[in-house]
Amino acid sequence: MSTTSTARSPRSTPGPAAATAATAATAATAQCVLALAALVAALVGTFTSGGTLGHRDPLYGWYAADVLLFAVAIVLLRRVPARRGTALVLLGSLAVALTGLLAAPRTSDDAYRYLWDGQVQAAGISPYADAPTAPALAALRARNPALFPVSGSCTGWDLHRAAGICTHINRPTVHTIYPPVAEFWFLGLHQAARITGRPGIGVAQAGGALLAVATTGALLLVLRRIKAPAHRAALWGWCPAVAAWAVNDAHVDTLGALLMVCGLGLLVPGPVGGRPRGASGFLLGLATGTKLIPSLALPGSMSGCLAGGRRPGPRDLLVPAVAGVTFLLCYTPYVIASGLGVLGFLPGYLQQQGYDQGTGFGLLALLGLPQPLLPVMVAAVLLAAVLYVLRYGDPQAPWRGALTVIGTALFLAAPDYPWYALLVVALVALDGRWEWLALPVAGEAMYLSTGALQQPAYAAALYLVLAGAAVRGLGCAVRASALPGLGPRLPLPLPSAADHGPQQAQRRTGEQGGGDQQPVSEEGVRG
Repeated sequence: MSTTSTARSPRSTPGPAAATAATAATAATAQCVLALAALVAALVGTFTSGGTLGHRDPLYGWYAADVLLFAVAIVLLRRVPARRGTALVLLGSLAVALTGLLAAPRTSDDAYRYLWDGQVQAAGISPYADAPTAPALAALRARNPALFPVSGSCTGWDLHRAAGICTHINRPTVHTIYPPVAEFWFLGLHQAARITGRPGIGVAQAGGALLAVATTGALLLVLRRIKAPAHRAALWGWCPAVAAWAVNDAHVDTLGALLMVCGLGLLVPGPVGGRPRGASGFLLGLATGTKLIPSLALPGSMSGCLAGGRRPGPRDLLVPAVAGVTFLLCYTPYVIASGLGVLGFLPGYLQQQGYDQGTGFGLLALLGLPQPLLPVMVAAVLLAAVLYVLRYGDPQAPWRGALTVIGTALFLAAPDYPWYALLVVALVALDGRWEWLALPVAGEAMYLSTGALQQPAYAAALYLVLAGAAVRGLGCAVRASALPGLGPRLPLPLPSAADHGPQQAQRRTGEQGGGDQQPVSEEGVRG
């Protein structure tokens, strides 16, 4: 009998280069995990050290440590291979969010109003109908001693006495200011507390944690859709501001950020093509119905619609049209119940902040213009930003135009409340222009200083943003001057001066390479 011998090829073993790369990737991951653990530990200290808005001294040191460790963790994350990095970003976001659940709100009592509005709606009453101290709501107040303590001295940074009533709700003598989608969320929080049998501020914080982690997931999906580095999502998910404002203080702005990210993310083609602009407009309308500021993201959805002298067509106008209809429909049941009362405290808020007379615009006040002219100046500058986005914006990166307009508006308003900039943090994660994170830092500095640092803080942040834009523009100019010498070997078109950041080149690289390849700047170079 003849036998046939089968030649066995030797099992392939990793070469020295591959082994070295694997070792480097493991070391990079371990270093990033250690930095993330240090950040989480610092956030635990931030929320459990006893620092509050009424006792701010402990917060300064903890906040400085949080920011430093956040920066270190983000830098180290860039060295982690892409596959590991995605999971690490999501797990880190969960860990960061959980730290905000360790204590009652430290620096804001807005969430107590959320719980009250939810209770009022559950009783079949419009939240816009009466202020919390109204006699008509006495029975509801009696059912909620957690919000309306009946014993004690009513002292503390988060306790207020008005009309002989002690409450955790700030401005208890005025009607609610929140738009209808926010009110839907508040009703949902009340129902969740009823179902779980755990009423109190914890349910609002748990809802904030859920929204924060969901936003990280949405960012990862959008970044994958545009073939951008996944580590950008950590600019949101690991950000100490998210743990403090979105989770511990439970601000509803997080819901607006999530809806805005999803709405803008639908405006870029997916793996099977198509851009559901109607769905995008619906989500952006809901975001606007949560807090009015996300309406300023709508110009981003129309980026470049005026390029080359063209006029906006029906397709360009679809997103803002659907958003507007959605916004109005959300208000409809409350308008039927309360009429113009749905405006709530909004007019009083604008007056209280000095925006009606121009006293609240801190940066523009440095120009020395008469205060009555400042609102006109604000409108002109904001209009210029919108027109810039419509003329020169990149339709493939609508979040860039949204960041430009929303960031400009916040610089102009220089608001007292830093959590308004949660929208900026989410947009920075999409766009990658990290220098815009100086804006929420400036807001926090102003908030903790009770307004004393408004002008220097926001001015420093503005200088940093302008410097970042200048450096990126210089980089584009350098690449443009070097392009002829490279010849036809480069498949990438020249980035425009408005293309701030690497995602445009990365997106085009992916398109020309079949649509599945990852940016070369990450794992392929550092691995």
